[in-house]
Amino acid sequence: MANNYNSDAQHKFSSTLLKPSLVALAISSCFATGALAQDTATGTEADVKLERIEVTARRTVENLQTVPVAVTSLGEEELAQRGMDNITAVAQFSPNTTLQVSRGTNSTLTAYIRGIGQQDPLWGFEPGVGIYIDDVYMARPQGAALDVYDVERIEVLRGPQGTLYGRNTIGGAVKYVTKQLTGDNEFAVRGTVGTKNQRDLKISGQTGLSDNVFISGAFATFNRDGFGKFLNTGDDNYNKELMTGRVSLQWNVTDSFNMLLNADKTVDDSNPRGGFRLFPSALAPTDAVPTSVYDANISMPVTNKVETEGQSITMTLDLSDNWTLKSVTARREGVTDTNIDFDSTSFPTLDIPAFYEDTQVSQELQLLYSDDKLKVASGLYYYDGEACGAFGQVVYGLSTTENGGCVQTDSIAAYAQGTYQLDDKWSLTFGGRYTKDDKDASVYRYVYAGYKFPRDTDGVYLSTQTEFTGSESFSHFSPRVGAEYQYSRDLMLYGSYTNGFKSGGFDMRANQAINPDADEPYQEETVDTYELGMKSEWFNQRLRLNAAVFMSSYDDMQVTVQRSVETAPGVVTVASQVLNAASADLNGVELEAQFAVSRDFDLSMIVGYVDASFNKVEFFDPNQQQVVDVSDVWAFANTPELTATLAGKYSIATDIGEFVLTANMAHRSETQIFEVPSMLDYGAYTVFNAGVNWYSNDGHWDVSLQGKNLGDKQARIAGYNFAGAVLDNSVLGFYIDPRTVSLSVGYRF
Repeated sequence: MANNYNSDAQHKFSSTLLKPSLVALAISSCFATGALAQDTATGTEADVKLERIEVTARRTVENLQTVPVAVTSLGEEELAQRGMDNITAVAQFSPNTTLQVSRGTNSTLTAYIRGIGQQDPLWGFEPGVGIYIDDVYMARPQGAALDVYDVERIEVLRGPQGTLYGRNTIGGAVKYVTKQLTGDNEFAVRGTVGTKNQRDLKISGQTGLSDNVFISGAFATFNRDGFGKFLNTGDDNYNKELMTGRVSLQWNVTDSFNMLLNADKTVDDSNPRGGFRLFPSALAPTDAVPTSVYDANISMPVTNKVETEGQSITMTLDLSDNWTLKSVTARREGVTDTNIDFDSTSFPTLDIPAFYEDTQVSQELQLLYSDDKLKVASGLYYYDGEACGAFGQVVYGLSTTENGGCVQTDSIAAYAQGTYQLDDKWSLTFGGRYTKDDKDASVYRYVYAGYKFPRDTDGVYLSTQTEFTGSESFSHFSPRVGAEYQYSRDLMLYGSYTNGFKSGGFDMRANQAINPDADEPYQEETVDTYELGMKSEWFNQRLRLNAAVFMSSYDDMQVTVQRSVETAPGVVTVASQVLNAASADLNGVELEAQFAVSRDFDLSMIVGYVDASFNKVEFFDPNQQQVVDVSDVWAFANTPELTATLAGKYSIATDIGEFVLTANMAHRSETQIFEVPSMLDYGAYTVFNAGVNWYSNDGHWDVSLQGKNLGDKQARIAGYNFAGAVLDNSVLGFYIDPRTVSLSVGYRF
């Protein structure tokens, strides 16, 4: 069966390339512009070059073209000119990357890179892609769908990053890098209006309090009416109501020592998102049948609140010209209170009221060394985090099964990675990280009569399905070995082997009444990745062409399985398992290209292809009451075989200012929403975006007109799948944003 899958994947990929599609257009554009470069490399055109891109993928500032890692970096100007106001938009410009808002929410992030991630945003489950604000790790996906403001750049590091970044970067890492403090007097304000009464405001500024003390602050509010309605209440669905702010203080104590304090807070009061029912309801026959995929019905209060905040202090000491010592101390916390209607009707077939809260404290000490021959990044890391929560499964409004508990995680790690320059061509990289996690969990699952919210104390207790405490330790050593060959100034080839791991834990939904072994911990998962890459620039640095080929072996993959189980005639419950159920192979290629056609015209493209297939998937089926292998049925979730984007940017200088025109089309092949095939799975789609930006000649004013999803493409990216009469055939879909248009006006000095 696996051979048939691979054959089908190759056939689909070949068919795609043969069509006059986005990929063919992108590739032909590169060849055409490459020829143009040879024809026009005379006069002033010979001076046209791509700008240098700096990244911190290896914990130090480096030129993108010298870093032997598959990394995408988008700077402040690029993000603004393309109207990319949320971190999820970055996925269009990073191959084999999925960043999207999770089902039922507005600011919870679902992240996958090269097929590895975590769909389940429940507390206590670890993500597979690490999200970082500057050097601080965000442990939970709630609030991680970050809005873009006061940002210097966003980096996407693909492949395991466990050596330098550690916790749960088995798929990769996304770094949100805020603007640096310079002490200059700066102020910027930007207002935006748009589709569905969009009303956004961003304000930022910085100044020097003295020659060595700088301060900055930023505030943003994002507001929009819903793309749809909850039909039976009139409330907005898919709306946005969010405020966020950040303040920073930098003290350059001496020429060799500085301190940076950061604090941020975000409050998201957007309504919970209701899913579109694919089938009419038998239990709520009077509900209006939605005609828009953004409409729903609801039997719960339309209340939702997500609050996240963090504080950090970074101290940097230059011990000498070669040695730097850096300390990053941070604290983050988040609280989520939400109501999610799993059936989207006015009848409480399956309602899920929930709250989550988490706190984390981390301390990292970095010791960096650099000379002409050797560059080393090493450090010690400590993490202390607690995640708690509870949610109810309210069935027919008659009974509530409440799941809750806490997970305490204490983690320590030591790491080092160094690159040694053998000669002017060859260098070798060696690295490793040892991590030890201690986890203590308490989990309960109680059944109450009637409708009960998690923090209510007046429920009528009926029975206990789960109640246990558990402790487990997980430790792992993750190595990295690489070789780099600098063939010329403009061409670098590299090969690497990297191991990554994600810690194990306990199932916070454990149902011992269905599965007596549900209190047993699941173990860590690991991936071994081999990668060959190229970083290159051609035609006097007018064409940048970076590519990577990777092969990954994914073992002991943690899989969350949820299904409805009828325990008696007319009595239904939802059974969950988190198992080390699978081993898989992930192989793929990635291509990123950018070409300066002329001083005023740029073209860029990305292409990613991944062949992801399960070798073995074994888990306990509560309906069959036996272990089954479904590797011939399952496929990877949120992992399209093909991702591709073709983008252009054209600048026009006039007497009244500069105009910058942008456009891109982003394609994703058909995607499976869960590991198990379902009727929710959606076909391939392509979205078109375009923008017009104007900059005044004095550099103070700018105006931006942005259109997104201009073809008004409809695409389903998430859902709940409870098919069958027992739960009223509750199959719900969640969709990408429809066509939107916005106009922004900005002023800065």
